[in-house]
Amino acid sequence: MELTAVFIEVPEGYIGFAEELPGANTQGETLEEARENLQQAIEMTLEANRLLAEESIAEMQNVIREPVLLHV
Repeated sequence: MELTAVFIEVPEGYIGFAEELPGANTQGETLEEARENLQQAIEMTLEANRLLAEESIAEMQNVIREPVLLHV
């Protein structure tokens, strides 16, 4: 999977977000710091979404979970 990172220069440094993943956004004083922070934000957003999904299906029966590969 490949996501698109967008960085915008602001007076305080840079803000960044992943176009394809709402909620994965960050900031940094430098572009490099914003890049590093965005990587962490993406990982944290995916993990939080995974946990929320697991909680929502915890009591359900006949649930099928399987990997999905994205080819873009």
